[in-house]
This record gives sequence, structure tokens and C-alpha cells, in this order.
Amino acid sequence: MVNQQHGGNRWARAVIPALLIHISIGTVYCWSVFKQLIADQMHVAPGVVEWGFSLAIFFLGMSAAFLGPFVEKDIKKSALISTVCFVCGFAGTGVSIAVGWLPGVFIFYGVIMGIGLGVGYLTPVKNLMLWFADNKGLATGIAVAGFGLAKAIASPVMQWLISTVGLAPMFYILAAVYAVMMLLGFALIKRPDGYVYSAEARIRRRDIMKKPVFWAIWLAFYLNITCGLALISQEKDILHDALSILPKYASLDATQLATAIAGSISVVLAVDAIFNAAGRVGFSTLSDHCKRRETAYSVIFIMSIAVCALQIFTHSIDNGILWLIVTMLFLVNAGYGGGFSTLPVLLEQHFGMKSVSTVHGLALSAWAFAGLSGNQLASFVVSHATDAAHRYSALLPIITALYAVALVSVIAVVLGTRGMRAAAQTR
Repeated sequence: MVNQQHGGNRWARAVIPALLIHISIGTVYCWSVFKQLIADQMHVAPGVVEWGFSLAIFFLGMSAAFLGPFVEKDIKKSALISTVCFVCGFAGTGVSIAVGWLPGVFIFYGVIMGIGLGVGYLTPVKNLMLWFADNKGLATGIAVAGFGLAKAIASPVMQWLISTVGLAPMFYILAAVYAVMMLLGFALIKRPDGYVYSAEARIRRRDIMKKPVFWAIWLAFYLNITCGLALISQEKDILHDALSILPKYASLDATQLATAIAGSISVVLAVDAIFNAAGRVGFSTLSDHCKRRETAYSVIFIMSIAVCALQIFTHSIDNGILWLIVTMLFLVNAGYGGGFSTLPVLLEQHFGMKSVSTVHGLALSAWAFAGLSGNQLASFVVSHATDAAHRYSALLPIITALYAVALVSVIAVVLGTRGMRAAAQTR
């Protein structure tokens, strides 16, 4: 009824504010644009500065986990808190860079901005599911796609601003832009008429954590992010090695080779962002048309296992089979994005709409831990490979095995809930 009676308002009250908020906070993934510049200005190794991004993702997940009930209760306040934390964190990062205070980068970009990310990520999701009751997956997919596309939109803008006004002023200018966007989102966002928050109907977090189905979904989500980040974090180096051995580059000198490879990698990374966003819309929409939402996750994991196994059997990285490598990167990016957009509707299927923000926030704690483990897993495997020439190939069997565990976890969810229904019917 909400969907039919208020169809004319749902874009202004749900979709537009969701995109304004998610496109703003999604720029956290632009970290690679300026991390080396921060390291150079602070006179520290890039690995030290990297903790800024790791802390941002960790506090994103943990703030979502702890503040889910708050978002459930009042999305206007949560939208405002997200705006204040994100904008202050972004601007504070610029100030810290300007004065040369490295701990400030960790505090503002990692902690304060990270809290804004977590609250902002959660805020529009349930609202979209309420306004689009008949197409919940499509609605959440569109909004979360904004988070995925933010990097493609903001990266060239950041690069232009850095070259024009400098690194710290870039943060000030974009903080003002994001303040306007997110405040507009705050002003527009609204629950459908007739929606009433009920504290009594809300599921308590400790009750959620007692349910095996939650942990099975949590594990599948965690592994999808860990595998995606492990591969995505190494894709520039994988592409560099594969492109370097192609015959068309054999006659180039070092400068020409570096320029040609950089251009090719930029194109692949741009297409990556498109597949990431398409996966967010596509897989969540697929779940709308499946009897069970788990089907979308099963497709993601089967697809990911298949493309990674294909690289293992063909030795594509070692042999420079570029089309196979980019196919793997594109599809893994699509599955990575699809895992995010399908999560809230999958949780709603098992826990109901009344507490979906609470359950979703709790599940996003997996993102916090995967943000730490994904990059670290890849770095450990690559740096400890027995054969340096095949260091990236050593990563693929591990990722494939983890995707297989994730698939088993999703199958366990289906079998477990089916068994519970059957037992209930025989009572």
C-alpha cells in the first residue's frame, strides 16, 4: 500500500537522498588517489599511512554494528550525525595534512569519518525497502551502487583539484561540497506516511547473535569482502606483470612502457567501477525474482569460484592471458558489489523488516574485520610466495577455497531454514 499510495514521492524521499548520502560517503574508496601524497608530505612510508583507510573501514563496520538501533529509531537524526561526522572528518584530514600531524589523519579520516560512514551507509537502506516494498532488492541496489560509483565520480575531480589548488585545499573544497549534498539528503529523507517505529517489536542484538543463520550469513558476507579485497588490492600489480610480457610492449623503452601500462591499467580500473556498480544493482534485483534471496549469493560465489579456477588451470597471470585476467577482475568486482546490495534484503527475509537496520548494522561488522584481513591476506601470500615470479598466482587457490567455504555457508543457510520450517510443520 505504501508503494502504491506514495509512488510519486518515493524518489524524492528515498532514492535521491540515498544517492546523495552514498555518493558522498563512498569517496572513502578514493584513498589510493592521495595516500602516497600524504606519505610524501608526512615523510613516512605508505604502509604507515595505510592505517588511515583501514581504521575508516573498521569504524564504518563497528559504528554500524553499535548504532543500528539508533538508525532504526530516527533516520533524520542519523542522517544529520552522519553528515557532521563525515564532513568534519574529511575537513579535519585536510587540516592534519596542512599542519603535518599524522595522528590527525588517523583520528579524522579513520575514526570520525569512519563513524560517519557507518551511520550514513545504514541510514537510507531500510527507508528504501519501506518505500519500494515490491522491489526491495532493486531499490537497495540503486542506492548502494551510488557508494560503488563514488570512486569513479570523485577520483578525477580529486586529481584535478590536487593539481590545481593542492592536497589540503582539496579536502576543504570537497568537504563543503559533501556538506551541501548530505544536508540536502538529510532534508529530503523521510519514512513513508503511516510508518510507526515500535521499540517492542525490535529484535535485541544478543538474540540475533544467538541464531546460527545470522552467523552463516555473516561468514559468507565476510569471506566475499575478504576475497574481493585480497584480489582488488593486488590488481594493479597483477595487470602490470601481465601487460609487461605482452609482445606489443616488447619493443618499448622503459618510459614508453610505463606510460602505456599506466594508461591500460586506468582503463581497466574505470571499467572495474562500472562492474562493481552493475553488480550492486544486478544481483540485488536478481534476488527480487528468486524464491529465496540466497540464490543471488550462490550465483556470486559459483561465478567467483569459476573465474578464479579458470585462472589457475590456464596460468593466465604467468602466461599474460590478459582477457582472462580482466574477465576475472570484472566479475569479482561485480560479485563484491553484489554482496553488499543483496545483504539487507537477505537479512530482511530471515529477521523481518522491523529490525532490519539493527541486523544489517550488526552484519556490517564483518566489513570491519574484512577491511583488515583482505589486504593483509594478499600482502602476506604475495610476500611469502616461494617463487617470486609466480607470487600472484599463489593467491588464487586460497581465494578460490575461501569462496567455496562461503558457498557452503550459504547452502547451510538454505538447508537450515528449510529444516526448521519442516520441523515446525510436523509439530
